[in-house]
Amino acid sequence: MVNQRNLVRLLGMGYVIIFVVTNIIGSGVYKKIAPMAVELQSPGWIIIAWIVGGIITLFGALSNAEVAGLLADTGGDFVYLKKIYNRFFAFLYGWSLFMVIQTATISSLSYVFAQSLNSVIAIPEIFPSLQNFSLGGIFYPFQDFGIKMVAIMLILLLTLINISGLKGGAGVSKVLFFLVCTGLLLIIVFGLSSPSARSFDQINEKALAAGTVTISSFFTAMLAAFWAYQGWVSVGFIGGEVKNPNRNIPKGIVIGVFLVIIIYLLVNITYLSLLSIPQLVQIHDSVNQIAAVEAVRTFWGRG
Repeated sequence: MVNQRNLVRLLGMGYVIIFVVTNIIGSGVYKKIAPMAVELQSPGWIIIAWIVGGIITLFGALSNAEVAGLLADTGGDFVYLKKIYNRFFAFLYGWSLFMVIQTATISSLSYVFAQSLNSVIAIPEIFPSLQNFSLGGIFYPFQDFGIKMVAIMLILLLTLINISGLKGGAGVSKVLFFLVCTGLLLIIVFGLSSPSARSFDQINEKALAAGTVTISSFFTAMLAAFWAYQGWVSVGFIGGEVKNPNRNIPKGIVIGVFLVIIIYLLVNITYLSLLSIPQLVQIHDSVNQIAAVEAVRTFWGRG
């Protein structure tokens, strides 16, 4: 008879909230306002898109929280699909998650981190003579290769930390939570108090007359917001390690999503008070510019 090793339930609701917040806040809050500005051309409509996206995300979180509380086991949506439907649908979802969904998300987030680092500290070029080498004229593997290597090293580092043990991974999550929230808080406080910041009244007045918003452009902009809001469902992956999961997982998901909505609104109001719509459009058209970095440069300079 094979003895099955059960996971230890050590994580409380506080960690669930931290896990939700750190899994949601990624590249989106730092750069997705730029494509939203291209679509909406209006600060007011951009804020509305973030609010509507947050409300829809909260509805999804409430639904998922109910299921996560009832079926609290490690594996997240894979477990839910397996228990509600059957192994076939769980298998399809599990492999699509492994091969496409999470893989693309992790790669994108790590690359944006490397891009942001390159905006502050220039990352040396690697194999510059191979920059123009392409596969089929579509894929340029050695273009910005230094940035790509930093992204790969980040993925390897975080993977090693997370497989080292539950307490180590939880500790790193707490540190990341503190750093992310501190960084965004600094942007909000220094940005809104900067002499170059416009008042929100001015933003609203301009928003009433600026741009022509269509249903298509609004929902296209919301796609960018949804990218920034995704990640809360990942709490299901640690369902088997949460104490009192029927209570802590649903409450942790809802509280975490609420916190993120508030943070996102404040951060984007800060961006819009520091950067004009034409500036945001220019950032979107540029390859290596990120809205958050350019906003910080308006009050801290380029030094």
